[in-house]
Amino acid sequence: MPPVPPKINPSRRPLLVLGAALAGIAAVIFFFNPATAGIYPACQFHRLTGLNCPGCGMTRAAYALLHGKFLAALRDNALFVLAVAGVAGRGGWLKWKQWRGRARGEFLPVKYFWPLLAVALVFTVLRNLPAFAFLSP
Repeated sequence: MPPVPPKINPSRRPLLVLGAALAGIAAVIFFFNPATAGIYPACQFHRLTGLNCPGCGMTRAAYALLHGKFLAALRDNALFVLAVAGVAGRGGWLKWKQWRGRARGEFLPVKYFWPLLAVALVFTVLRNLPAFAFLSP
């Protein structure tokens, strides 16, 4: 009788599913250029209002980041690039704390929700003003 494979720890299962989903999304974005492929949905906020939302240009920015074009990614959506850097930095910091044997804490404490929402709102307003057209995709 063949040996039974080890079971996956149930507490890690959501992380595995999330990681697999993110890897799949990254693979699609890597192989299909958002500027030329017609498989990506259009921004409904932009379609209805003509204004750029905080997510406009995010897929193109992800494509540029996956291809190592950092400045192009910043031009497409600076907020997304900074958010990716912030998430990676926060994850690294928490992993470092865990490795050092200290309490990890929450990944995103609730006290950061409103300030982050305010940053997204300010970014949205600024990128729709003519003086800050460089923030638009």
